[in-house]
Order: sequence, then structure tokens, then C-alpha cells
Amino acid sequence: MDADVVVVGAGLAGLVATSELVAAGRRVVLVDQESTTHLGGQAWWSFGGLFLVDSPEQRRMGIRDSEELAWQDWTGSAGFDRLEGPDAQDRWGREWARAYVAWAAGEKRSWLREKGIGLFPVVGWAERGDGSATGHGNSVPRFHITWGTGPGVVEPFERAVRDGVEQGLVELRGRHRVTGLVVTDGAVTGVRGDVLGGAEVERGAPSGREVVGTFELSAQAVVVTSGGIGANADLVRRWWPDRLGTPPVEMVTGVPAYVDGSMLDPVEAVGARLVNRDRMWHYVEGLPNHSPVWPGHGIRILPGPSSLWLDALGRRLPFPCLPGFDTLGTLAHLRTAAPEHDHSWFVATTTILGKEYALSGSEQNPDLTGRSVRQVLGRVTTGVPAPVQRFVDSGADVVLADTVEELAARMNALTGSSLVDAAELRRLVEARDRELTNDYGKDVQTALVRAARRSRGDRLVRTAPPHRFLDPKHGPLVAVRLRVLTRKTLGGVQTDLDGRALAANGTPVPGLWAAGEVAGFGGGGMHGYRSLEGTFLGGCLFGGRQVGRALAASL
Repeated sequence: MDADVVVVGAGLAGLVATSELVAAGRRVVLVDQESTTHLGGQAWWSFGGLFLVDSPEQRRMGIRDSEELAWQDWTGSAGFDRLEGPDAQDRWGREWARAYVAWAAGEKRSWLREKGIGLFPVVGWAERGDGSATGHGNSVPRFHITWGTGPGVVEPFERAVRDGVEQGLVELRGRHRVTGLVVTDGAVTGVRGDVLGGAEVERGAPSGREVVGTFELSAQAVVVTSGGIGANADLVRRWWPDRLGTPPVEMVTGVPAYVDGSMLDPVEAVGARLVNRDRMWHYVEGLPNHSPVWPGHGIRILPGPSSLWLDALGRRLPFPCLPGFDTLGTLAHLRTAAPEHDHSWFVATTTILGKEYALSGSEQNPDLTGRSVRQVLGRVTTGVPAPVQRFVDSGADVVLADTVEELAARMNALTGSSLVDAAELRRLVEARDRELTNDYGKDVQTALVRAARRSRGDRLVRTAPPHRFLDPKHGPLVAVRLRVLTRKTLGGVQTDLDGRALAANGTPVPGLWAAGEVAGFGGGGMHGYRSLEGTFLGGCLFGGRQVGRALAASL
């Protein structure tokens, strides 16, 4: 055999699984359709957010969390409803979710520290929820940012893999695209595919697909860690569920082009079961990147809670469709209330723009990615952060104005339409401002902004003090055009808790394992319908670890 294990996919889950196998002395061939000059897949581009429960960082900020509360939030968000009967698509996803929450409340942080992964001391409050104790959302802040963002998460596992190369335990096969799995006597015993040519490209850029040869590798087991479908618009639209309305005609893409779902058919062809394919996670705060790396490259705004959110027609979105509260609820509302339009708007002040607008992605956060304390402190002491200002300066999706009427005119000029009525926009802004004349009021968003500032993290870096939009001290006014941004696949290969791929009858497919996004981050969908955020990278870490350890023990 060419190795003990072939791992397909050099993203985070593949690196973690390989590092665990190397630690156990197993020989691994790691193959990827992209160059192995750049390891880490889409995790490298991420903001580095990690979901932790009852962490020292939370406790230092006065946040009281518990595994019980986290599990209540997880199940309320996941909405597992495919647990019974012959279908039972959620059976193993729920098992993975329970194990993951326990890990996030237990060993996860110490394991990360052993790997040299540090955390930013301010804990963020993502997906604040739908307003109910037992429904969707995080009851407390749990979003821990990695010191070093995505590259900081990838670094220790890439180092372990490259050390494995030096030891003769790992062989890297870049530009090897797997097109099929080899089956011998009913067991998966290897992979076959195409060797791709073409010049070296920068990380994340689209690479050529010229076939210059073929290959076949044999091993005792194959681990598939090939990621999701976020860059494959055809698959996204094919599996787009009716509950989210109609898919947009125009979307921006939040992942590189190689996140194409190309391993799903080969896995299904050897008998593995694909479940929950109608579950996906796309954002509604996307901007086309002013400096794109991959086709349709989009960046997500990580918003604080204060902006007014309007649909394409200038209508204010209802609760819980507020910035940072309910991602899929807002997506469903926009795709059903105004499905003929593919954009919505944030309306805010320059004060809110500077305090509350962050951007997802390692390259959009050079201070955190570069581990610069001085630059991070600059977020608190300066106005609009430089990466955000670049989007303002590009003028493609951000407009500023001193008056409501001028703002509406510029919004309409940007879209080439007259959808936003200036008089109605003024009515909305003035009504909102009246709610700030005293400490009472009935506007839910205003009350939640005030509540958010009781969190030390929000008060310090994420939530602007409540103020009137029409107060010139906080101007000029700002409007940001938003698009749907494709991102994560929440379903995939059904696996048991060891990561063994399962057939339709529930038995393992001999020799086949899966981890990470291709497996719905565990079990074919450990998030259910919705994510609590910080759980995608964490799902790749946990899944790669589980599979690597279980497989090493079985060989």
C-alpha cells in the first residue's frame, strides 16, 4: 500500500486528522486539488472565531455560562426534527452536537493552548437570537477570537503535517484531484483521479484544471475532508430550501472556488449516505470585495446591533431581523418579503460605522492576524478602521450624506432605481430618534442596544452609545448595500462518533471516514438548521481530532 491512510483535502479538518495520525506513527498521503504550497483551505481566510463555554475569558468579563445553558441554546437553534423513523437524518448529528458542546465546555480550551493557540481577551456576542429563551441564539457572549485569526488556527496543524513530511510519515500530493474511490472486496481501499497542471497561483486564487495525468493510491483507509459547496452556485441553488424563500439571482461568494462539493458524488457512489443537504448557512451582510482574490469574492460585515436594517424597498425589517441576531431568519424574511430584489441596506451614522462595523476574514483584520497589540488598541482609539474605510472609499456599496434626503438619493443612484422613498426614510429615522429622548421607549432594537452595552465587550469595542441619527455630531449618515454571501454547508456525509461514513442502513462503509464540513461538521449535520457561530472552525478541529484518533487506534 502507498500509506496507512489517504486524506482527501488539506483544509483544517484534514490537517488536524493528519496531525493526529502522524502523532500515532501512521503513514499518510495527503492529497488536494490545489497546491500544497498553501495548506489550510478556507480556514486560513477565516476570522478565527471559536465557540467556548464557561471559559476564563468569559468569567473575566463577568459572563456566567454553563454547559447546560449552551446545550439549551444549541438545541433551540438546531431544531433537530429528523430523529425518528427510517429517515432519522439527525440521529448522529445530534450525538455529535452533544459531544461537541461538552468538549467546548471542557477540554477544548486547554487543548488549543497546548497547540499554542491563544485567544483575544474580549468575547464577542454573535447570533443574539430570536428573543426566546428556548429558541435560536446565544444567551451570552461565546465568540472567542483567535489571536492570529484563521492563520493562527491553521499554523500548529500545518507545522505538525510538515514535520511529518520531514519524518517520512507524510507525503503531500498537491494538484491531485480525486474523482473516485477504489473499492476492493466491499471496502474502500484507495482513491483515483487526475493530476492537474498549470502555474502556481496565489492562495485562494482560481487555479487551472488542465489534466496532465492520472493517479491511483492505495491505503487501509480513506478520510474525506473536502469541505462544502459554498463556491458552487449551481449546487447551492439546487439544494436551496423553500423555507428560505427563493435563492437570489446575484450572490457574492464567501469561499474560494475550490469549495465545490466535488467529493460528494464519489462518496455517495460507494454507498455512503448524504443527509440534510437542504441545510445551509449563508449570510445577508455581504459586500463584493474591492480587491477580489477568487471569483465573486465577498466579505461579510460583522455588525454591531445599532444599524437600521431596511429591505430593498426601504422598509424596516421586523424583529428578530436585527444586525447580529438571527442570520437565517433574516435571510428567509428578505427572500420572501422582497424576493425580486437581491439587496438590502444598513443605515447608520459614522459613529456606528466606526464603532460597530468589523469585517470577517483574516486579510480584513491585519491587527488581529498580525498579533499587533498596538494596532488592536487602535480600534478603540481611532475612528473608522482602515479596512472598513477602504470599502467606504471604493464607493461601490457605501454612500454617505449629511441629510436623509441626500442619503436616499444616493442609495437610489447606487442601485439605478427609485425604490427608497426619502420621506418614508425620514419618518423611520425620526421615529427611531424619538425613542432616545428618555430611558424608556418601546422600540425593541433600542432596548436591545442598551442591554448589549451592559456587556463589557460590547461596551468596549462593539456597540456605540445610543444616539440620535440626526445629531450632526455623529454624522454624516451612512448607507451600506448588502448582498447574500454564500458560506457553509450544514449537511453532508452521515458519520458515527468516530467519523466512520455510514451507509443508508446505518452500518459503516468499510474503509471510509469523513470529517469537517463535508460531514456537516459531524454526523451529517451537528448544527441542525442553525449555527451559534464560532462552531465551523471548531467543528473542523473536533471532527479532525475525533477521526484521526479513532482511525489511528483502529489500524
